Amino acid sequence: MSIQTLIESAVKKGFSSLYQTEIPTVEFQATRKEFEGDITVVVFPMLRYKKGNPVQIGTDLGNYIVENVQEVTRFNVVKGFLNLVIADNLYLNTFNQIFTNDTYGFVTPTEEDAVLVEYSSPNTNKPLHLGHIRNNLLGYSVSEIIKAAGKQVYKTQIINDRGIHICKSMLAWQKFGKGETPSSTGLKGDKLVGNYYVRFEQEFQKEYSEFEKTELFKELFLKDKKKTLADKLSNKDGSDHEVLVPNSNSKENLEYKFDEEGLKKVFKSNFKNEYFTNYSKLGIEAQEMLQKWEAGDEEVVALWKKMNQWVYDGFEVTYKNLGVDFDSFYYESNTYLLGKDNIEEGLKNGVFFKKEDGSVWIDLTEEGLDEKIVLRSDGTAVYMTQDIGTAIQRSKDYPNVNGMVYTVGNEQDYHFKVLFLILKKLGYSWADQLFHLSYGMVDLPSGKMKSREGTVVDADDLMVEMTNTARSLSQDLGKLEGYSEEEKERLYKIIGLGALKYYILKVDPKKRILFDPKESVDFQGNTGPFIQYTYARIQSILRKADFNYSSPLNAVELSLHPKEKELIKIIENYPEMIQQAAANHSPALIANYTYDLVKEFNSFYQNVSILGEENQDKKIARVQLSKKVGDIIKSAFSLLGIEVPERM
Repeated sequence: MSIQTLIESAVKKGFSSLYQTEIPTVEFQATRKEFEGDITVVVFPMLRYKKGNPVQIGTDLGNYIVENVQEVTRFNVVKGFLNLVIADNLYLNTFNQIFTNDTYGFVTPTEEDAVLVEYSSPNTNKPLHLGHIRNNLLGYSVSEIIKAAGKQVYKTQIINDRGIHICKSMLAWQKFGKGETPSSTGLKGDKLVGNYYVRFEQEFQKEYSEFEKTELFKELFLKDKKKTLADKLSNKDGSDHEVLVPNSNSKENLEYKFDEEGLKKVFKSNFKNEYFTNYSKLGIEAQEMLQKWEAGDEEVVALWKKMNQWVYDGFEVTYKNLGVDFDSFYYESNTYLLGKDNIEEGLKNGVFFKKEDGSVWIDLTEEGLDEKIVLRSDGTAVYMTQDIGTAIQRSKDYPNVNGMVYTVGNEQDYHFKVLFLILKKLGYSWADQLFHLSYGMVDLPSGKMKSREGTVVDADDLMVEMTNTARSLSQDLGKLEGYSEEEKERLYKIIGLGALKYYILKVDPKKRILFDPKESVDFQGNTGPFIQYTYARIQSILRKADFNYSSPLNAVELSLHPKEKELIKIIENYPEMIQQAAANHSPALIANYTYDLVKEFNSFYQNVSILGEENQDKKIARVQLSKKVGDIIKSAFSLLGIEVPERM
C-alpha cells in the first residue's frame, strides 16, 4: 500500500469516526518547506461535509491518525493544512515494494478496452516536415502512455493519396522529370516527388506572370478593379496597400489613387482559384489528370501507383529514423467514397436534411455551431462524409475499440467538433469516447514554412541537423575518451533525437512551439540531454557498486536522509502520473515529471554520499534508490519514444 493510500484511508476513517459523516475524497499537496511534515492533507474541502473551524478539524484528525496509524509519528496544523510526519520505515517498506517491481507504473493492457490512435496522416506529394514531427511524436507518445495506463492501443493513419495536389506532382514529373527515379537520382522517393510539387508551383507562377502580359488579363483586371478597390476600402482583403479617395461623396463616381502593384497582388490572391480552374494550362491539365484517375485511366493510375510507392518507401525510412510505428494504414483513395450510405441512413432517421438544390446538411445550431454540409448537390462527398464513413469502418475493423484519438492540428478544431456530434447523433455509443488531440503549430526563428514554395523544414534534414548539433557540443565538452567512432555516432544520434523529442513533448500539446535546435541540445536545464546525462551518471554508479544490492532491506532500523525521502515521494507518484497523462492525452506531464525526478536525484547526489557511505545497509539503500530512479527515467523516456545512453 502506498503512503498516500494509507493516509487517505486513515483520514476517511477518522472523519467518519469523529463526525459520523463520510467524505468521498481526500485532497493532498506537498508540505511547504517552512513546515515540518512529509505529506499535507488539505482540510478546507472537508468543510462541505462538516461545518467548523478548519484548524480544529485538522487537529482532531491529526490526533486520530497518530493514535491509529503507527507509521505517522506526529503532526502540526497550519490554518487549514494538516502536515503529517511519516516514519522512515513506512518510506522504506513502500520503496521495497517499488524496487522489486520490474514493470512499476505500468498496467497490463486488456483486449476488451481498446483505443485507436490516428497520427501522421501525410499527403503523398511531399516529404514529412517539422509539423509532421510534432504530430508523429505526440501520436506515438500518447499511444504508448495509454497502453501503459492499461488499454490495448492500435496505431493507425489515413494517408491522403488522392486529389489535385497529388496530380500537381505527377503532372510536373511527366513534363519535366525526364524519367528520373529515386534510384537514378539517389534521392528518397518522397523528396523527389516533393521537388516536383515545388516545380509545379514554380511553373505555375511563371505561367501567371506571362498571363499578366495578355489582353485577356487586362480585360479581367480592369473589369474586376472596381470590386477589388471596394474590397480594399472596406479592408476585406486584409491588405495594407494604401488607397486614397479624393473629393467625392458619390459611391458610384469615386476617383481612386492607388498602388497599382499592390492592387494586382490583391487581384491575384482573389483570382488564383478562378485562374487555376479556367485559364491556367497547367491547372486545366492537372484537373484533367484527376478526372482520368477517378475514371480509372490505366496510364494515370499506373503513374499514381508508381509515384505513391516512391513516397511510401521514403516515409518508411523517416518513420524508422524517428522511431515511430503503425499497426494499420488507411488510404483516402479507398475511403473517399465511404460515408455516403451513412448519410442516406441518417436522412431516413431525420439526422440530416436535404436542401432544394439536393445537397444534404445537418443543423447543429442548438449545439452552438451552425449548419454543415455532408453531401454536395451532385451527390459527391465532402471531407466530412469521408471522415464519418472512415470512423464507422474503423469501428467495424476493430470491434473491441471503445474510443479513438485523432492527432490533428488545431486548425481543424471545428471540424472535429462537428464530426463527433454527427457520429453521436447517428447513434454510435463509442462517439462519446472520441478525442481530438489538438496541437499548436511549430515555428522556427526563421518564420513560417510553406510546402509549395519549398521552404519547409524537412524532417530527415532536421534529424541530421540535430545529430550534427549533438556531435559538435559533445566534442566541445570532450568527455568521450575511449569511445569508438561507431559508439560516438550512435551516441550523437541518441542525444540529438532525444533533444528534439523532449523539446517538443515537454510542451503542452495545445501550445504553439518556437523550436530552436541549438537550444534543445543543452546539457543543463529542462532538456533531453540533461536527463539522459543523469541516467548515464546513475549507470556509472551501478557499474562501480561491487556488491550485491538486489535484495530488499529490513526497514526497521534504517534511518533516512531527508533527500532520500523526497526521492521516494516522487518515485511513488509515477503510476498516478501515467494515469493522468493518459487521461489528459499529454506527454508533457510525463516529460516534466521526469525532469522533476532528475532534479531531485541530482540534489540527492550532491548532498548525500552514495558509494562513500560507511554503513553498508545505507549504502545498499542508496544504490537501490539510484537504480530505481534510473529505471523510471528509462521507463518514462520510453513513453516519449526517447532512448537513454548507458554512458555519456
